[in-house]
Amino acid sequence: MPDKIRPYLFYDTAVSICRQCFRRVEAKIVFQDDKVLMQKFCMKHGHETVLVSDDIDYYRRGRELFLKPGEMPLRFNTPMRWGCPYDCGLCPDHQQHSCLTLLEINDACNLNCPVCYAESGTSRREQKPLSQIIEMLDNIVKNEGEPDVVQISGGEPTIHPDFFQILDEAKKRPIRHLMLNTNGVRIAQDEAFAEKLASYQPGFELYLQFDSLRPSALIELRGQDLIEVRLKALERLNRLDLSTTLVVTLKEGVNVDEIGSILDFALKQPCVRGVTFQPVQEAGRLEGYDSARHRLPLSRVRREILRQSSIFGSEDILPVPCHPDCLAMAYALKLGDQVLPLTGMIDPKVLIEGRRSTIVYEKDDSVKEAIFKLISLGHGPEGGMTRLKDLLCCLPQRSPNS
Repeated sequence: MPDKIRPYLFYDTAVSICRQCFRRVEAKIVFQDDKVLMQKFCMKHGHETVLVSDDIDYYRRGRELFLKPGEMPLRFNTPMRWGCPYDCGLCPDHQQHSCLTLLEINDACNLNCPVCYAESGTSRREQKPLSQIIEMLDNIVKNEGEPDVVQISGGEPTIHPDFFQILDEAKKRPIRHLMLNTNGVRIAQDEAFAEKLASYQPGFELYLQFDSLRPSALIELRGQDLIEVRLKALERLNRLDLSTTLVVTLKEGVNVDEIGSILDFALKQPCVRGVTFQPVQEAGRLEGYDSARHRLPLSRVRREILRQSSIFGSEDILPVPCHPDCLAMAYALKLGDQVLPLTGMIDPKVLIEGRRSTIVYEKDDSVKEAIFKLISLGHGPEGGMTRLKDLLCCLPQRSPNS
């Protein structure tokens, strides 16, 4: 018998990059001390350990039960020369088409957020020319045919000098759902701007930065107290009935304890159809960040949602098949003050098998059929289809009571 054993259980191999020199390195996934860890080795910078998950059972379930074969885009844009991740663009070895495409139109911003992974800010002046943005939109369509979701981002996209022309160009194309990623400052300051945004519905939604209800957390994350700005923006969006998702950047020790209160707040906003929680990214201006100690994994975020809120049960927050390590989703029916979770009532196979998109669920016949078995909507088939679109993901048509 050997007198020594390794302090972990080996699970898988992986390919990663060194956080210091960005060279491709070999890695392994191990289970140790009730955590999922990635152990990397760089010939120049040595060993590095990254926390992947703090829930081994949930991690294994996502990997072993919720994976689906990747579906390719209509075309590839770059050849394979150096291997992943250096050929990205998309290269023929890319494993999945773009469920959601980010269209970054500038680096300029009207805020200087300490956690910005893109290092955007008021000192940046870069605005992509309209001609280049049109070419980018054309390439998105060539890659996807009918892109599921395109999100216009930056920087702060609303300060681009050709902003509404960009929206017009996007709306000309067969994009199923168009989103605007914004900090909400211009919406709060300019009522006419907000009213014009609302005219781009249907098929248009805001992805609104909303990190905290506390001044101290906002100062740490965004560099200033933006509570009044956020509330003013939401007041206008509610009045305009412009579909909105609140986007919460989470940082350990800063606002993780607000998950439940933000969900409660969101349920009271007629325009809000969803809340996204995303941990800070270890990049850009973020300093003093240790990925082994500070990283906030998906499993922790999911557990805090379950702990701080009574809306969802454990079977309602499920891994997203295209990237179960990093994405989880839950869907619910909102009727006035009542919330009915839906995800846990549907066989997970319905959400995984035979579907191109793992984001746009409301157009999938198998999902519709599964939900019709659960809920009687009191309409004929045509009305039921319309109502289902309103209740589920991605289409902003909704009534204040749904």
